[in-house]
Amino acid sequence: MKVPSGWPFRLGLVAAVAALMAVLWLVLKQMGMPASLSPDALSAWLNGQGMWGPVLLFLMMVLAVVVGPIPTLPVSAASGLAFGVLTGTLLAATGALAGAMIAFSIARILGREALKSKLSENPVFASDGSQKLLFWMVLLTRLIPLFSFALISYAAGVTAIHGWRFALASMLGMLPMTFVFAGLGNTFELNPLVTVIAALAILIVMSLLPWYLTRRPDSALSRWLQLGPKR
Repeated sequence: MKVPSGWPFRLGLVAAVAALMAVLWLVLKQMGMPASLSPDALSAWLNGQGMWGPVLLFLMMVLAVVVGPIPTLPVSAASGLAFGVLTGTLLAATGALAGAMIAFSIARILGREALKSKLSENPVFASDGSQKLLFWMVLLTRLIPLFSFALISYAAGVTAIHGWRFALASMLGMLPMTFVFAGLGNTFELNPLVTVIAALAILIVMSLLPWYLTRRPDSALSRWLQLGPKR
């Protein structure tokens, strides 16, 4: 089987990112990151790290999004307990965005070209795919914590969405819940039923919308999303 041009570089880059994430994990463990990962334990540990506390929080969020060994919600709650609502939200959100962009880039490097060629008529994967549609799909999934932050980032990387649009949609979508968790800390609990219903509703819409748009290219929604041949 012929290896596509550039694959040695691509695989080497991914291996370097994987090695970096492993180093981050070892550094956090060496610095005494608590095993329980509860907001109280994490905030106490971060406060005890002095000037390194914000840096460690940022790195935890990056690792949580790229690899997923650390859940993001307790880290967001701990950020508010340790550094205050505004600073904690900023640290948690920027760390999550940095991790999201790394995951997005890995997926784009490895899988974008293959899907673009195989699904050239799909409004999500085609080279001229709708940027508006993809922007709103990313933003909506970011609003619901039940969706895996890492999975969304990797999935978006193989779509046609521009990197800056993905970053903007991710930041706008994650800020509300990040702010809530940072503000209320470990006293905040999601209503499981409401969360699951909202997540299922968004999942159904995202699953059916591309199917509908490919069959109704002249609909008002298709025109608003700027689908169809580019002139």
